[in-house]
Amino acid sequence: MEVEILSKESIKPSSPTPNHLKTFNLCIFDQLIITPYVQIILYYPNHNDDNIFQALQRSLALKKSLSKTLTQFYPLAGTITNNLSIDCNDVGANYVLALVHGRLDGFLRNPDYGLINKFLPFEPGVDESRAGGRVTHVQVNIFKCGGIAIGLCVSHKILDGAALFTFLKGWANMACGSKEVIYPNLCAPSIFPAKSLWLRDIINVLSQSLVKEGKCVTKRFIFSSNAIAMLKTEAGRNGAQHPTRVEVISALIWKCAIAASKQTFGSQKTSQLTHIVNLRRKLATNMSKDMICNMIWISNAVCKASDEPTLHGLVNTVHESIARIDNEFVRKSQGDEGYVELRKSIQESGDIVSIKPLDNYTFTSWCNMGFYDIDFGWGKPSWVSGYIGDGVPMFMNLVTLMDTKCGGGTEAWVSLDEEEMKVLQCNQELLAYATLDPSPLASK
Repeated sequence: MEVEILSKESIKPSSPTPNHLKTFNLCIFDQLIITPYVQIILYYPNHNDDNIFQALQRSLALKKSLSKTLTQFYPLAGTITNNLSIDCNDVGANYVLALVHGRLDGFLRNPDYGLINKFLPFEPGVDESRAGGRVTHVQVNIFKCGGIAIGLCVSHKILDGAALFTFLKGWANMACGSKEVIYPNLCAPSIFPAKSLWLRDIINVLSQSLVKEGKCVTKRFIFSSNAIAMLKTEAGRNGAQHPTRVEVISALIWKCAIAASKQTFGSQKTSQLTHIVNLRRKLATNMSKDMICNMIWISNAVCKASDEPTLHGLVNTVHESIARIDNEFVRKSQGDEGYVELRKSIQESGDIVSIKPLDNYTFTSWCNMGFYDIDFGWGKPSWVSGYIGDGVPMFMNLVTLMDTKCGGGTEAWVSLDEEEMKVLQCNQELLAYATLDPSPLASK
């Protein structure tokens, strides 16, 4: 399938941002993530038998509603000043319209990962998030069958997955003419102020030891609700106490990744599982769910080179590491003195990273965020896809957990070095619970 770019333009807010809001300060947690963008693609089938011209008309409505939405989410219409602030200058979102020479159902029948990134405004490896770069980039892809895929790359300097959902929900509501207008909570910088770049400097040093050279490969492992129930039962049978689906899936993938590394390199290394923890539910405010920032922190679970990795043991280790990022941690992290608690937590991470050799696997969960409920007026998406790292020469081991469309299942998007992935994708323990790269249409 060829993706043909039809036009590029700037979508500015429908109303100008007031002068007293022209500078938006970032919060301390916004310095935690070094990856340039939060990326997502939502795929909408043509339920109304619209022709391609009618689909193009939909894109006009998308532009109008995006303009109105950016008035509420005004920092997303600005440009990056530095790691401390956004210039809310109303330059607008970069908006790309593309024509896909093919059918959406044909693509979803057997997704081509090399094509997925072409549905985004730019492919992984391109970094437009430096000073002066736009915060928001959108590409609307019109298939010849009338289906539509909406791809977004939004600067990770200002939002995480949960904040991206809030923005998409606000845009979709505006497109539908919903009475529920989403007003984002932009108060994070006052609760978690960033007075300097100390955290960014530390994270840059720590991340250098976690970035790998090679050839990245991304695969999808799909866990049905029944498979997850069996996995929980198996972990619980040996002592894991009421694990969540995120904990058991993370532990299983970690266990199998440890085995893949051992087979590839000939011996077991010390291994660290880093989980990105959403802090919103741990913050004592009713508006926290709509907070626009990276309201996240990292938990670290370790399996030593001398340890025998068992499923229940790794489940408990993951659970305990996430549990340490609790309400009290969030409370102590607030205000001008919050850096004391954050430095203490970062010090623990640094002690682990100093271990050599070390395998690190970063997990992030977008489960239960509601991306499959984003409806622009044409129905809900038939598929939602995340980061594809295929072919990227510099990367970190990354696992993104997402909901499936139906039935409480989970998609695990796993990005590893090519040689380790060859081993992982054949692991029989993993394949006893997960299906490798099935068609998204199969979950309907």
